[in-house]
Amino acid sequence: MLTQVKKAPKLALILPAYNEEEMFNHTVAKLQSIKENLIQENRIATGSFILIVDDGSKDQTYSIMQTLEGENNDVFIVKLSRNFGHQPALIAGLTEAIKLADITITLDADLQDSPEIIGQMVDKYLEGNEIVYAVRSSRQTDTWFKKNSALAFYKMADWLGIEMVPNHADFRLMSKVAVQALLSMPERNLFLRAMVPLLGYKSDKVYYERAKREAGTSKYPLKKMINFAVDGITSFSVKPIKLLFNLGLVVSSIAGIEIAYTIIEKLIGNPTAGWSSLMISIWLLGGLNLMAIGVIGTYVGKVFTEVKSRPLFRIEAETGVLASASPEGSSNERLITVAEQPIGAPHIASSNQSNWYKRAQ
Repeated sequence: MLTQVKKAPKLALILPAYNEEEMFNHTVAKLQSIKENLIQENRIATGSFILIVDDGSKDQTYSIMQTLEGENNDVFIVKLSRNFGHQPALIAGLTEAIKLADITITLDADLQDSPEIIGQMVDKYLEGNEIVYAVRSSRQTDTWFKKNSALAFYKMADWLGIEMVPNHADFRLMSKVAVQALLSMPERNLFLRAMVPLLGYKSDKVYYERAKREAGTSKYPLKKMINFAVDGITSFSVKPIKLLFNLGLVVSSIAGIEIAYTIIEKLIGNPTAGWSSLMISIWLLGGLNLMAIGVIGTYVGKVFTEVKSRPLFRIEAETGVLASASPEGSSNERLITVAEQPIGAPHIASSNQSNWYKRAQ
C-alpha cells in the first residue's frame, strides 16, 4: 500500500533525440497514454508534459517534433543548434524542464528502457525519494561482448572508486531539488551516471527488462561506447595516473637489476646480452612511455576543456512557454516556438537565440 507523503507533482518526461524519425510518433503516443493514466490516478498533476530535445538531427526528427508540438498541448520541444552529444542534450532538457516541472524523468526515445515502470518511479518519489534509478534486472538482450564488457566496466569503475549504480544508464527520476543540485556542478566533462550519485539525496531503485529496439539504429556504436567509458573513468578517478607511477617504479627496479647484472657480467668476462633482448627492452619501454603519455594527455585535455568553460549547448529554438518561463516555473501559458514566429512578430525567445546557455542559470 503506497503511503503518499508528497502532493501529486508536475512531471516532465525528457527525451533526447538524434535521428529518431522512425520512432517518434509511437514513442510520444505511448508516453502520453502512460502520463494520462497517472494523471487520472492523481499520482501526477495536470499540466505534466513531454519535452523532446533535438540534438542536431539530420533526418526529419525536428519536423516530426514540430508537428507533434502543434497537435498536442502537452508536447514541448527544444532544438539545439548542432549535435552536442547525448549528455549535454540531457542537461539541456533538464535545464528547461525544471522551469515548469516538480520532477523529471529522462529516458531514450527508442523506448528500449521500459516506460511501463514510470508509475513505479513516481510512487518511489511520493514515498520520499528525491532520485529514483531505473536498473536493468538482466542483460539477456545484449550480445555476449556487450554484456561482458559492461560487467568489466562496472567492476573496473568500482575498483577505481567511482560510485555508480550497476546496470543503470540515464533512465532516472529526479526531483527539482536534485536537478538544481546537478545543474550547479560546473564541470564540462559530463558523466551523469556517476555525477548523480554524488548528490547524496535519498534514492531508490526500480527494476525492469530492457526491450529490443523496434526501429532505427543504435546511436552508441563500439567506438562511442569505449570513448564514453574512458571519459567516465578519467573524469572521476586519478587512479590511472597513480598506477602509471607505480608501473614506472616497477620498470625502474627491473632496469636497475638489469644494469647490475650487465656490470657483473662485464667484470667476470662473460659476453653481453644479445640484440634480441636489447630490442625487446626498447620496444617494451617505448610502449610503456607512449601509454603513460596518452593517459596523462587525457587528463591534461580534460583540464584544458574545463578551463575554457565553454557552455555545453546552444538552444536555437524552443516552445515559447519554456523560453518565457522563469527558472522557478511560474508560467503555464503555451506560446509559439522561435522558429514558428512570423516575420515582424516579437521574439519571445530572443535571449535563447543570442545567448549561449550554461547549465546553471
